[in-house]
Amino acid sequence: MVFEVKFVDGRAEVIRGVDNYQQEGPMTTFFQSDGRNYLDSWSDRVASYRTADLSYVRRILRVESH
Repeated sequence: MVFEVKFVDGRAEVIRGVDNYQQEGPMTTFFQSDGRNYLDSWSDRVASYRTADLSYVRRILRVESH
């Protein structure tokens, strides 16, 4: 899956190759879970951001090619 993360300062990042995300204390963490729709002990952390720094996280259903 692909997610777009928008920060409160206006920056944006696209995170590719992750299956889901979850809030872990003060952080929002993105995980790669080999296509599973849930987190388990085999899920790998890919990226973490301070939740207070995020405006929104949105899943991108279709990536446009340029």
